[in-house]
Amino acid sequence: MFGSKTQSLQQRALKVLPLGVNSNFRFWGEGITPYVEKAKGAHLWDVDGKKYIDYRMAFGPIILGHAYDEVDQKVIEEIQKGVLFAMTGELEVVVAEMIVEMAPAIEMVRFACSGTEATMHAIRVARAYTGRELILKFEGNYHGFHDHTLWSTYAPAEAYGNRRSPIPVPASSGIPKSMREFIITLPFNDFEGFERVMRSYGDQIAAVITEPCQGNCAAINPQDGFLELIRKQTEEHGCVFILDEVKTGFRIANGGAQEYYGIKPDLATYAKALGNGYPVAAFGGKKEIMSIIGHGVAQGGTYTNNKPGVAAAFATLSLLKSKPILKTIEKRGQRLMDGLKEIFAENDIPAVFTGYPAMFSFSLGVEAVSCQRDWATSDHDLYLSLAEKAIKRGVMPDYDSREPWFMCYEHTDADVDETLNVYAEIVKEVKK
Repeated sequence: MFGSKTQSLQQRALKVLPLGVNSNFRFWGEGITPYVEKAKGAHLWDVDGKKYIDYRMAFGPIILGHAYDEVDQKVIEEIQKGVLFAMTGELEVVVAEMIVEMAPAIEMVRFACSGTEATMHAIRVARAYTGRELILKFEGNYHGFHDHTLWSTYAPAEAYGNRRSPIPVPASSGIPKSMREFIITLPFNDFEGFERVMRSYGDQIAAVITEPCQGNCAAINPQDGFLELIRKQTEEHGCVFILDEVKTGFRIANGGAQEYYGIKPDLATYAKALGNGYPVAAFGGKKEIMSIIGHGVAQGGTYTNNKPGVAAAFATLSLLKSKPILKTIEKRGQRLMDGLKEIFAENDIPAVFTGYPAMFSFSLGVEAVSCQRDWATSDHDLYLSLAEKAIKRGVMPDYDSREPWFMCYEHTDADVDETLNVYAEIVKEVKK
């Protein structure tokens, strides 16, 4: 799939990096793992010099475009005055004010460096605020690599047991068995199951954490009323509602899923599009809850106010506020989704599209998808076959059908046209 330099670099990398990469998600397999040389706008070039239309966008952070000049210029300007301090600077305060202004549910905020840190800190704050320890999450939702929520994320659906009494499955060796005592899992969009669990355990649950859509499982949307049910039930039982907006924040609307769905969680978490690829994350929410931080509740980190991340967040949010960035992305993403739908329909391939124009997925060979258990029945081999053929032709979705297609501001109509032309060809090829 890739050239000789890629193959050679992987062999070098395998000697010094586990799997030859710095995140398991970057490993596609020996001989087929891509290595990048550079990226600009909506395109990237591998180490063999081949150019691709990029729909991975670094797993979602790139909302404007790779190496976006206005963001990079602000970062350069700020880091020339110092990169990291054991004190707070005005720019951090300004960015916090911007997040509070843009996100409907956020009254106070703290910064972090990654989505994993943001969700980890939010869970600690929720436990401290409620004096409880149980966390409820949904199968197929990924909330970072910490042990508290790395349960029932990627396991085969049959490992989860009966949907009325799901089995929490650790997503890695090395997670202490004792952590099982603090987690409850349910299928996404399971209205009856959620109400039943809340009746039984609601008064013991510190937090219900969910993504607005299943960002690491085909961007499966919440069914009408599901997020509202979580909001209602958590209020009734005194639980903290954590909305994990690491993927949807500053991507599907300027105010994220809170604006999109008109819902106010108690806490929300951010990363990815917040800084257009620079290392910055945040969590925040109600002042009543956030105010306990520093009063017997620990949260911090040496790099939480790193200047590159904060400066990038300032530039990115400023652009989102001043230009029709997300409306432009939505228009082009919708055109791409509609075109792909038409191609699959013309070739009699059932395809369920989920997500949003700015981050969408499609599950093949099924008629409906509402949770990971449904998605598991889709035709992953066909999806992978199409992805491999597309990559050979210079269109790069993720190799894993769980990961959405991400759009950025610098994807053009010409990129969309080329992508649709490629898929029109390769879908016909696989039909033969």
